[in-house]
Amino acid sequence: MFRMREQSMVALLVIAVFAVAPAAALARLQAGGSVRQVYVTGASPGERLILVNRRGAAVGSRVSGSLGGAIFRGVRPGPGYRVRRAGGAAGAGPATRAVTVLPDRPAPPNPRIYDQRIPTSGYGYLTTRDGTKLAIDVRLPGGPGPYPTVIEYSGYGYADPAGAQNGISPVATLLGFAVVDVNMRGTGCSGGAFSFFEPLQSLDGYDVIETVAHQPWVLGHKVGMIGISYGGISQLFVAATDPPDLAAIAPLSVIDNTATTLYPGGILNTGFGAPYAKARDFDAEPASSGHGEAWALERIRGGDRTCRTNQVLHTAAVNEVAETNANRFYVPAVANPLNPDTFVHKIRVPVFLACQWTDEQTGGHCPELAEKFTGTQLKWFTFTNGTHIDSLDPATALRWYDFLSLFVAGRRPSLSPGALALAPELYRVAMGVSGVTFPADVIEQEPDYASALAAFEAQPPIRILFDNGAGSSTPGAPGAAFEQSFSRFPIPGTQAASWYLGPAGTLRSGSPPASRGADVFTWSPKARPPADFSGNTGPGGLWGPSPKYHWTQSPAGTALSYLTAPLTQNMVVVGAGALHVWVEASTPDVDLQVTISEVRPDGNETFVQSGWLRASERKLDAAQSTLLEPVLTERKADVAPLPAGRFTELVVPLYYEGHVYRAGSRIRITVSAPGGDQPTWAFADVTPGHRATVRIAHSRAMPSRVVLPVVPGIAVPTGLPPCPGLRGEPCRRYVPLVNRFG
Repeated sequence: MFRMREQSMVALLVIAVFAVAPAAALARLQAGGSVRQVYVTGASPGERLILVNRRGAAVGSRVSGSLGGAIFRGVRPGPGYRVRRAGGAAGAGPATRAVTVLPDRPAPPNPRIYDQRIPTSGYGYLTTRDGTKLAIDVRLPGGPGPYPTVIEYSGYGYADPAGAQNGISPVATLLGFAVVDVNMRGTGCSGGAFSFFEPLQSLDGYDVIETVAHQPWVLGHKVGMIGISYGGISQLFVAATDPPDLAAIAPLSVIDNTATTLYPGGILNTGFGAPYAKARDFDAEPASSGHGEAWALERIRGGDRTCRTNQVLHTAAVNEVAETNANRFYVPAVANPLNPDTFVHKIRVPVFLACQWTDEQTGGHCPELAEKFTGTQLKWFTFTNGTHIDSLDPATALRWYDFLSLFVAGRRPSLSPGALALAPELYRVAMGVSGVTFPADVIEQEPDYASALAAFEAQPPIRILFDNGAGSSTPGAPGAAFEQSFSRFPIPGTQAASWYLGPAGTLRSGSPPASRGADVFTWSPKARPPADFSGNTGPGGLWGPSPKYHWTQSPAGTALSYLTAPLTQNMVVVGAGALHVWVEASTPDVDLQVTISEVRPDGNETFVQSGWLRASERKLDAAQSTLLEPVLTERKADVAPLPAGRFTELVVPLYYEGHVYRAGSRIRITVSAPGGDQPTWAFADVTPGHRATVRIAHSRAMPSRVVLPVVPGIAVPTGLPPCPGLRGEPCRRYVPLVNRFG
C-alpha cells in the first residue's frame, strides 16, 4: 500500500512539473525506431498503445507513462512498424508514421550522424543513431587545441555543468586532456529510458566515441575513455563493441561479474548491491522535486527545453530493483550480457585497469578479469588492498597518466609543475589525506616518445602493490610499502597450499587429523553488527588515513575459529582460494561467511578477505572451477537442500587477496553467519530467518581444509605494517575464540 501511494505521489509531482495537458489537447502520437525498440511520445498518461508490424498485425502492447511516453522492447529489427491507440475509438487519431527497428550491430545504418557538431566547450547534446539526445559537457584543459580527448560515460550526473558528479574529469583536465562527460540515456537531461547496461547503452557509447572523434578540436581524431566505478565499468561494455576511433580505455575500480557484487555466494548484498539498484531507479525517474537527478531539474527550471522534453521517456525505465529480485539465479541469456568476464575478450584496444582486493563497493573479484583480456596484447593491471578510491593512489594514478599520455595523446608523459603542485590538494579532497605527492616517474625520464613507449610496453602486465597504507610515515596514507610485477595472472608458480581444520581450533598443513571430530556454533546474523564501519564512507571517513572501524569479535558460541601455528617465514598469498568444509546444519539451508585474517606476533589481528556461500547453491561449475578458483553454477536447477542429519562437503569461494603473512604470524579462518566483516556490504536477507545450529567436521574421512594461492620466492623488504594502517584492512586486538566441540 505504501508503494502504491509513493508511486501516485511521484506521478503527481512529475505532472505538476511538466504541466501535462488534458487528453484532448495532446499532440499526435509520434514514434521512433531504435535498436530492437520502438519509442512513442504524445500519448495520454496511462493510455494503452498497440505496436503493429508492416502487415498490420499487433505485436506488442504498452501503457504510457505519466508524461505520455512508452517503449516497446525486444522488437524484431525491420521496417514498417507503427503505433496506434488501443480500440481505435473516435478521436484517437491515426497510427504513427512507419518506423524502422534497428539491429544491435555496432556500426550504425547511417554513419553521417558522426558529422554532427557538438560544443567546443561547455554544455550541450549529442544525438545517437536513434535520434536520442544525450546530455554532455565538454571540459577543456586550457591552452590552444587540438586536445588529446577522453570520454567519461555513466548514469551519474556526469554532464552536470557545475561539475561531473562522481567523475574524475578534473584530474584529467589538470593533466592536459579534454574530457567529454556524458550522461547515459534515461538519466539526468539525456533522452530515452534507462535499462542497466542494455545493449543500446553500449551502442550509444559507440556513437559517442565516433561523434567526439570527428570533432575538429580532437587531437588525431582518436579518443580514449576514463572513469572510476560506474564510469569504469561502462568502458568495458563500450569497448567490446569495437568503435574504430577508440584509442584506449582506462577503467578503475570495476566489477568482473554482476553476481559477485550483487549476490556473493548466492546471498543478496543488501548493504551495497541492492541499494545501488534502488539508486539507479531513482536517478532514472523524470526530474522533479525530490526525484531524478537534481541538476536536471535545475536545467529545466532554467529554460532548457531539450532537457524538459527528454524526461518524457524516463517513465519507461526498467525497474532495476525488480530485475534484481527476478534474476537471483544464473540464466545465461540474461546474465552474460551484463557480466564483463564473458565479453572483455572482444576488446582490442590498449587497456589499463586497476582495482582493489578490499573495495568496499564493487568487491574484491575484479582481478579475475586479467586472464580474460585475450583480444589485446597491450594490457596492464594494478591490484592492491584499499578502498574504492584507491585506484587513484599516487603510484597507480601516475601509471594511469603515463598510459593515457602514450596511447591517447601520443606523447611522452610530462607532468606540468602545476599538476605536481596540486597533487597534495587532489588527495586532500579525494581521500581526506594531507601531504601526498606523486612519486618519481621513470617513464617521464625517457628522452622522447618512442623510448617512453618502449619503456612502458616493457613493463610486465601485472603489478601488485603490497601493504597499501604502509608506504610513508603516515599510517593509512595511500602508498604501498613495496611492489612486485609479474608476466600474467594468476601469478606463475602459484602453489595451492592447504591447511586442515582440526581439534581445538587448529589449522595444520600436511594431512587431515587422524581422529574424528566436529565443532558446533549457533548461527545468528544478529550476533554482530551488520557492517564493521558506520559514518562517512568517502573522503576523510572510510577513504581517509584512519577510518573508525568497529570490527567486532564474534561472541562466544556464534562462530568457529581455526588458527595455524606461527609461520616460520614470510608467506605471500596472491589470488582467490576457498574453504572446503564438511557441514551439517539443523536447517535445510544456511548462509555462511568465511573470513581470513592475520594474527600478528604483536597481538593484533588484521582483516584480509572474506567469502560467502548459500549452502543450497553449493554446486560447482566443473568446466570453470579450479582448486584455487571454484565457480558456483548459480543455476536454479542446481539448488539442493542440505541432507538432514549428515555432513555435506561445501566449497566456499574466497574473494581475491594480495597479502603478506609475516613470519611469526598465524593465519586465522573464522566461519560464521554473514555480516560484520565488511564496511558497506551487509546481508539482511539471509537464510534461515532464525537461529540455527551448524556443525563442522574434521577428519580423514571428512577433510575440511582451507586452500590458499601461495606465491613462493617473493622477497619481502619490509616488516609488519602499522596497526591500524593498511587501507581497506581493519586491525584490532586479537581475542581467542574457543570452539565448542560438537
